[in-house]
Amino acid sequence: MSATSRHDPVFAAVDLGATSGRVITGRVGADELVLTETHRFANTPVQLPDGLHWDVLALYQGMLDGLRSAAANGPVASVGIDTWAVDYGLLDSDGSLLGLPFHYRDERNATAAEELLACCDAQELYGVGGLQHLPFNTVFQLAAHRSTAQWPAARTLLLMPDLLVYWLTGSVGAEVTNASTTGLLDARTGCWSDALMERLGLERSLFPALREPGVRAGTLLPHVAGFTGLPMDTRVTTVASHDTASAVAAVPAIGPGVAYVSCGTWSLAGLELDAPVLSEESRAANFTNERGVDGTVRYLRNIMGMWLLEECRRTWERAGTSAGLADLLAGAARARPFGCVIDPDDPVFLAPGDMPSRIDAALIRTGQAPPDGPGGYVRCVLESLALAHRRTLREAAELAGRELTRIHLVGGGSRNELLCQWTADATGLPVTAGPAEATALGNVLLQARAHGLVGGLADMRGLVARTQELRHYTPRGDPGAWDRAADRLAAGV
Repeated sequence: MSATSRHDPVFAAVDLGATSGRVITGRVGADELVLTETHRFANTPVQLPDGLHWDVLALYQGMLDGLRSAAANGPVASVGIDTWAVDYGLLDSDGSLLGLPFHYRDERNATAAEELLACCDAQELYGVGGLQHLPFNTVFQLAAHRSTAQWPAARTLLLMPDLLVYWLTGSVGAEVTNASTTGLLDARTGCWSDALMERLGLERSLFPALREPGVRAGTLLPHVAGFTGLPMDTRVTTVASHDTASAVAAVPAIGPGVAYVSCGTWSLAGLELDAPVLSEESRAANFTNERGVDGTVRYLRNIMGMWLLEECRRTWERAGTSAGLADLLAGAARARPFGCVIDPDDPVFLAPGDMPSRIDAALIRTGQAPPDGPGGYVRCVLESLALAHRRTLREAAELAGRELTRIHLVGGGSRNELLCQWTADATGLPVTAGPAEATALGNVLLQARAHGLVGGLADMRGLVARTQELRHYTPRGDPGAWDRAADRLAAGV
C-alpha cells in the first residue's frame, strides 16, 4: 500500500462489537484505503436485578473519547456508527432514555418468544420480515418489554446505532439495515410493516422514519463538539449500521457464485441476493433475509461463531489455566482430527458462562468423549464451525438457486488460519480470507461514497481488493473425513 496524501479526507468509524468498541479513522484515495485505530474500549454487560443490560453510557463515553482522539490527529470529514443488531433503547416524551438497554442474551427472551408465537405464528412473521427464528429478535424482546413500567412511558424506539446517532446529533431515525433485524420491516418493500405492528398491538409512532445508508443524519450538538474538539458542522453519516451489513459491503468480490462468512462473535454465513427468499423451505431451514446496501438482501444464517472459543478462554482464565491464542491454536493443530464435534447452534451455548463444561455435557449427551485438554476443545470448536459453514452455505445455495464457486471469509475470524483452511477443506471450495477489518472498512467506504469519493458497491469492493491484504486457501486433505463428521452431526452422535 502506498502512503495516502495528507489531503485525503479522514472519516471516523465508530465500530461497536459485542465485547469491545473502537473508533477507527480511515483515509480514502483513488487507490488507497488506510485505517488507523485511535481508541479501543471494553464493552462489558451489566447484570442488574431485572436482567442483563448493555452499559450504553460507558459505550457512549468510549465513543466520545475516541472521537476526541481522532480530532487531535487532524480534521475529520464525517462520523459513522455501526453496532450489533436487534437491541434498542426506549425514549420518553422528553427524549430521555428509559433505563439501560437489555442485552440480547438476557434470559427474558426465550419465554417471550414462546408467548408471542402462541398468538402470531412463525409462518406469519416470516412472511413479512423474512427473519430466521432467534429468541432475541427485536419483535420478541418487545413482547417481553411490554410488561414493564417503562413501556407506557415509551414514545420512541431507537436501535443501538440510531440511539448513539441521536445523542451525537439530536436527530431521530432508523437505519434500514439494522431495522431489518427487528422482524417488523417488510422484507419485500423495505418499509415498516404497519399491518404487522397493528397485529402485534405495537404503536406505529414508536418507530422513526427509515434512513438508507449514506444519507446525512445531522451534525454535532454543541456539547459533543465541545468535548471532542470536532467542529459543530462535522457531518454524522448514516452508514450500514448493522455491523454485518457494513462488513458485507467490504467483501472484495462480486458475482453470483460468491458466498461470504463474516466471522467474529457470530459467524454470519450466506449470499448477497437481489430479492428475499420467503419460501416455507427457507423458513424451515431458518434463513434470514436482512437488508444490505443499495437494496440488496443478505440471505444468511447466524452461527454461534468465535463466541464459543472466547467463552472457553474466559473460563480458563478465571481458573488460572489460561494460554495465549497462538499456543491454543498450536495445540488444536496437534489434536486428533474429528475427535469430537458439536452443533455450534445448540441453544445451550448461547448464554455467558462455563463453555467447556457445556461442551462436555453436549458431547456426553451425544455419546462422545470430551477432549483431554484445551487444544482438543479448540479443535472441536473450529472443526465444528467449519462444518456449520459448510452446512449453511450449501443450504443457502440450494434455497436461492445458486452454484457456489468461492467463499470470502472476513472479520476477525479471517486471521485464524486453521478456521480458514478447515472451512475450505469442509466445503471443498477455495476460501479468500480478509479483510479482518471488513466492518470498519465498509463503514468508512460508505462515508466516502456519501462524499463522492467512490462509486457503487463494485467500486468499493474493487478498492478493498486492491488495497487490503488477502490470503487464499485451497481445499486439501480427505473430503470423506469431513463427510463422515457431517454425518455424525446429522445423526446426533
